[in-house]
Amino acid sequence: MIETPFLKSVSLQKENIPSFSAYPYCLPAIRTLQSLVFHPNVTFIIGENGTGKSTLLEGIAVSLGFNAEGGTKNFRFNTYDSHSPLHEYIRISKSFNTPKDGFFLRAESFYNVASYIDEMDNDSEGLGEKVINSYGGISLHEQSHGESFFSLFMNRFSGQGLYILDEPEAALSPMRQLSMLIRMHELAEQGSQFVIATHSPILMAYPESTIYSLTQKGIHESTLEETEHYQTTKLFFENRDRLFHHLFES
Repeated sequence: MIETPFLKSVSLQKENIPSFSAYPYCLPAIRTLQSLVFHPNVTFIIGENGTGKSTLLEGIAVSLGFNAEGGTKNFRFNTYDSHSPLHEYIRISKSFNTPKDGFFLRAESFYNVASYIDEMDNDSEGLGEKVINSYGGISLHEQSHGESFFSLFMNRFSGQGLYILDEPEAALSPMRQLSMLIRMHELAEQGSQFVIATHSPILMAYPESTIYSLTQKGIHESTLEETEHYQTTKLFFENRDRLFHHLFES
């Protein structure tokens, strides 16, 4: 496990915010952000849709130099400039350790990342090793959505890396999510650090982690059992018939 994390904390430079009535600063979780301390191994950022978890994750990634649509710091494509200016107003505290690798995964724009990799290989035909080789050797477009995600985890990620993942479970079955936990643990053991926005209680169950919940009241640290994701899933499977009756008959 990593002893000195690459990322230590992130805070909002409130004194520089032009207007707290403008998006995304109007979001309670962003507006009230003081100092979010990263876990040395895995930090989960969770919350209901619209609370700002992907916006915060994007701001962290772009502030660190990653492409807003995903990929490594060397990826410089841009299909649609839709990211917020939050990265200009956050301060990230880092340690003296420098990651040897890094990747920003966005489920919603992973198709664009896969296309960019193919384009780079087509443009450099015969000039050296193909980029896709570090992703398993098969075009990500020639695999299912879930297979391409898993190829990324298994082949591209390595030890001593910094990995920022936005809803990585989007293309993964429950069994694949368990396999992802195994891979994530292997990489954490090798000194990698993860910051993950997720809705998956399976991923949130990873023991060496901190969970931050974003709500309409702000940000607070939470245990797995305190999360709405866990409680709703538990309620559903323990009281499925009763819940269906309540939902469909009311």
